[in-house]
Amino acid sequence: MEKRRLSFWEVWNLSFGFLGIQMGFALQNANASRILQIFGADVHELSWFWIVAPLMGLIVQPIVGHYSDKTWTKMGRRKPFFLTGALLAAVGLIAMPNAGALTAIFPALWIGAGMLMVMDASFNIAMEPFRALVADMMPADQRTLGFSIQTVLIGLGAVVGSWLPYALTNWFGISNEAAAGEVPFNLILSFVIGALALVGCIMVTILTTKEYTPEELAAFGDSETDASTEDKGLLNIFTDFKNMPFTMKQLSWVQFFSWFGLFGMWVYATPAIAHQVYGLPLSDHSSKMYQDAGDWVGILFGIYNGVSAIYAFFLPAIAKKLGRKATHTYSLILGGIGLMSIYLVPDPTLLIFSMVLIGISWASILAMPYAMLVGSIPTHKMGVYMGIFNFFIVIPQIINALIGGPLVKYLYGGNPVFALVTSGVAFIIAGLLNLKVKEN
Repeated sequence: MEKRRLSFWEVWNLSFGFLGIQMGFALQNANASRILQIFGADVHELSWFWIVAPLMGLIVQPIVGHYSDKTWTKMGRRKPFFLTGALLAAVGLIAMPNAGALTAIFPALWIGAGMLMVMDASFNIAMEPFRALVADMMPADQRTLGFSIQTVLIGLGAVVGSWLPYALTNWFGISNEAAAGEVPFNLILSFVIGALALVGCIMVTILTTKEYTPEELAAFGDSETDASTEDKGLLNIFTDFKNMPFTMKQLSWVQFFSWFGLFGMWVYATPAIAHQVYGLPLSDHSSKMYQDAGDWVGILFGIYNGVSAIYAFFLPAIAKKLGRKATHTYSLILGGIGLMSIYLVPDPTLLIFSMVLIGISWASILAMPYAMLVGSIPTHKMGVYMGIFNFFIVIPQIINALIGGPLVKYLYGGNPVFALVTSGVAFIIAGLLNLKVKEN
């Protein structure tokens, strides 16, 4: 037996939950540093608050991957994890910008950082099984399409999430001004809308996608070994890590430098652009111009995600012509150039060109490593290996979180724009390392 080829709309619905996940994720990426600075965090401390994000991924994703491989319910194999993650993430989205209302319990900065941890753990619970679901449901020759459509939906959701604060202020007249130490209402409302959209999009996937049963997956015969004879304990993750495929080991270095660079961009984009392009002092966290700069960073993040959504439509054709390896290498190098160019841009509008290049790279990062990887993974271990692959996404972020603040403070003279230049260099290194990957 072979897996049934899915229509475009079946693939679309299968991954539609990613639209909501990325909407919430984009709100976090574009605004978490801004909110933490409003609550009193210094620029060189931001990476330490952000460390909770990769730590949650390091802990949660392999565990979720392991148990989603072994879990079978009336709802399905992966879908219970989607729903649990979506509901918890929605709580974090609503609570983080409202942390100031809970200061009778803890300082707002602590609560905001705690909600950042809740959101990241929950996003990881929801995201990891989506990668495995593509491999579960689609034949091998459709998987590049599957991951590319996921990238399209990720891009669309990120555009909406990133643009929400700006749109609410400039299109609907909702204020982006607030007293010092308080989050503007346009941000609070954006996070509430993101929470509702997240749960709604996940429900579309749950209601429209019927997963294969264990018996059906066994009948396809594409497992390298009989999963029923293996140790099902959680500690078996360490054995799987030791025995990871060679292609995964090579891709791990590509992922390391790619996500080291992404983390630096997400943490430092707002303070870097506010200081370097808008000319604001690093101590300014509450002026009208600072809020305008933060809203514009959301627009820029939406642009790079929008470009990634468009570029993702063409990725299967480009990869077919150039090969997946060359496609990913060229895309990473373009993104590196885009990040480094931010240092030279004198006007906020011109940053759009930098974001176009970063968007090309982001689309490839979200799709091509997974398309290159899945052919080397035993099908019955798809979930756990997708979780283990996440190690090489979160470990570089943890390292950046630990060293990023001291680098900005002591090596870069307090100017966070040099953290973005460092991220660009990391992208180019990742692109060059990708040339050595041997695909199956």
